[in-house]
Amino acid sequence: MPIAPLPDLNVHYKITGHGAPVVFCNSLGTDMRLWDDIIPLLPKNLQYIQYDKRGHGLTDAPPAPYSMGALIGDAERLLDHLNIQDCVFVGCSIGGMIGQGLAVKRMDQVRALVLSNTAARIGTPQMWAERIEKVTKGGVDAVADGVIERWFSKSFRATPEVVKWRNMLIRTPQQGYAGCSAAISGSDFLTTTATLTLPTLAIAGSEDGSTPPDMVRETAGLINGARFHLIRGAGHLPSVEKPQEFAATLTEFLNEIGHGSA
Repeated sequence: MPIAPLPDLNVHYKITGHGAPVVFCNSLGTDMRLWDDIIPLLPKNLQYIQYDKRGHGLTDAPPAPYSMGALIGDAERLLDHLNIQDCVFVGCSIGGMIGQGLAVKRMDQVRALVLSNTAARIGTPQMWAERIEKVTKGGVDAVADGVIERWFSKSFRATPEVVKWRNMLIRTPQQGYAGCSAAISGSDFLTTTATLTLPTLAIAGSEDGSTPPDMVRETAGLINGARFHLIRGAGHLPSVEKPQEFAATLTEFLNEIGHGSA
């Protein structure tokens, strides 16, 4: 899988297929593999771009803290590097915040948004400060049990599958997790997201302990005409717990907006 050598950051990405672009941005504490189960279920006539954001996966992990502006700028520069315009940007959690910011900044790059388990504002500065302190002192393992409980439904946490996601989480670079936590802490998109008018699909999980359905629904309500879909029985990462329903919902949206149509 290739690396995009941006001036101050090497970004790891993957491209599957050919056609109109769909870009995927993962959550805090996961890498691009978050989307692996759904991409084979999506239309074959599109191009799918996955990437590891700053401080995650195989992308560089500069010293913390990071700003949301830097994360948005990374996405912008990667898409410029790949000559991507008019994409559907699919973001989960912090990835959805990056998508909101990119859609405001670069209307030429983003023609539609899919906001999965995210919001215009997530948590409080105090909450994030406490989490950053724990991670700085004890590594990501120090917060892993609580994160996993918020991420997944009780039934999924009882399966062996949860082990690989916990392992992915605790192998996130300490500075990457703390850096992106700082970016979330300092972000409030309530005003700017309310200016968006592009086609938007918001997806929530009924068992999400990080961004509960009402929070996702409130953010969807900021964008004129946004659709809201609740995936029952899934937590913060429905593309993992319910890939078939997630892919079907995304496919329906792509078809509705004519993405990839001649």
